[in-house]
Amino acid sequence: MAEDRRTRRTRRALGGALVELVLERGFGALTVEDITERGDVARATFYAHFKGKDDLFARVTRDLLDELAQRLEPVMADSAVGFTGKPVLEMLRHVTDERDTYRAVLRGEGDGKPLQMFMDACSAYAAREFKARAERNDVQPRIDADLLARVWVGEQVAVLRWWAEQDAPPVPAEEAVRMLLDLALRGRYWASGFPGPDVPAPDGSA
Repeated sequence: MAEDRRTRRTRRALGGALVELVLERGFGALTVEDITERGDVARATFYAHFKGKDDLFARVTRDLLDELAQRLEPVMADSAVGFTGKPVLEMLRHVTDERDTYRAVLRGEGDGKPLQMFMDACSAYAAREFKARAERNDVQPRIDADLLARVWVGEQVAVLRWWAEQDAPPVPAEEAVRMLLDLALRGRYWASGFPGPDVPAPDGSA
């Protein structure tokens, strides 16, 4: 148990150092020596855990995804029937809590590999949820679930990066989610100001 705690502390120190340095200098300019010096970890200890800086960045991204999945799990039950906006709200809150890590990943540092990992994992998760929701509600999707998931995740990642890059939230998270929910239910044509379908709001109002 003590060894596990030491391992976690070491990985957190190295991951934190990586994120700090990526935001300061960019991933391409970093060396393992830079990371170990900032994290106050011996070079030999670094290589006992990671093959190199790319491996470390991949681990940071996996940890971010794991944390996000844990936070989404309890709110996904409320979205079993339809769109509630609660998962997106939780995502924005996670970005607020882990802003620097999201900045490092969503900027495409590391030749875009961490960003691709993030998008692939989120797309796979979303596709499973879309398929399961369709089955639970006995409906037939009009668009392939995998394609729909990619479109949805692409839009969400753009919003998450915009959110992460702000030092202070540009609008309250709840207001941002309300606008995104309107967009999901009513469409881009309606959101642009043109007449759109008369879709009831989630709270039952017009």
